[in-house]
Amino acid sequence: QVQLVESGGGLVQPGGSLRLSCAASGSIFGINAMGWYRQAPGKERELVAAITSGGSTNYADSVKGRFTISRDNAKNTVYLQMNSLKPEDTAVYYCNFKGVVITLGYLEVWGQGTLVTVSS
Repeated sequence: QVQLVESGGGLVQPGGSLRLSCAASGSIFGINAMGWYRQAPGKERELVAAITSGGSTNYADSVKGRFTISRDNAKNTVYLQMNSLKPEDTAVYYCNFKGVVITLGYLEVWGQGTLVTVSS
């Protein structure tokens, strides 16, 4: 199995910054991609940013230029640096793993979510 441990959420004022981390552990054979999704109250879950094993990145238009996704392959960890935060960034942020797990094959796994609140 794969376990995802998220950290870094919290309360921040508009214009502030936060850094989210997500570490994957378990019987991982290879990671295709990891990323961050978010879900605000009353809204559907949406992609925020994702990064492939090759380093290709994909961002939601609403966060381009403000958020940066990066990864540490040795630690199976993905980071989301969030700058210039806005109240509309308030949501539960979920880490997402897509990869191959020994004896189980391809899996998609979600983290438990971490709350980001942007408010003055």
